Amino acid sequence: MRLLSIEDEPTTAAYLHKGLTEHGHVVDTAQDGIEGLHLATSGRYDLILLDVSLPGANGWQVLESLRARQHTPVFMLSGHDQVEDRVRGLQLGADDYLVKPFAFAELLARIQVVARRAAQPATPSVVQVADLEVDSARRLVRRAGKHLALTTKEFALLDYLARHLGQVVSRTLIAENCWDMHFDSDTNVIDVAVRRLRAKVDDPFVEKLIHTIRGVGYVLDSRPA
Repeated sequence: MRLLSIEDEPTTAAYLHKGLTEHGHVVDTAQDGIEGLHLATSGRYDLILLDVSLPGANGWQVLESLRARQHTPVFMLSGHDQVEDRVRGLQLGADDYLVKPFAFAELLARIQVVARRAAQPATPSVVQVADLEVDSARRLVRRAGKHLALTTKEFALLDYLARHLGQVVSRTLIAENCWDMHFDSDTNVIDVAVRRLRAKVDDPFVEKLIHTIRGVGYVLDSRPA
């Protein structure tokens, strides 16, 4: 895989470059947010490792700019382990959030998850429920014939619900499959993500398709009011 490491701390940057290169990855390195954003948007990368505390433009700013242009997987790296920071990163569109210091073996394992996903052939499957169409292969969503513009995380969440159409999925399963990580029990990031998805998929329409099963999770289904 071709990776981009945006890290201003020289020791950490060298550690990441050496370790990832030794495991067969091609690694480019940027030392500030501005350079990192330029490389990320001008090159083709399979994954981006993005530090939060960066000169020029911080990790939050870089992530917001990236998500406005592309869907390349982004792993946030930070010395802050507050729940609020992790939630902020995930809500801005990060695919994962690793707290420093992290085990290199864990980083490799999470990168391998991305690699396995990329190796899977795309299947042109379209899930339809009522007037909602979710096209996983083309990453398109329509309702009542109208295209819905979803963020990367919103699409991942809707696609997961669509692939389990009619099945109740727990917050834990959503967290593991849409964010590749576990969440603290007091974190409401899943509920916030569902609310934002509903604002686009359900709120403008009479029939509601995303249902809350109290104490269990969520289900995508066409049900009578």
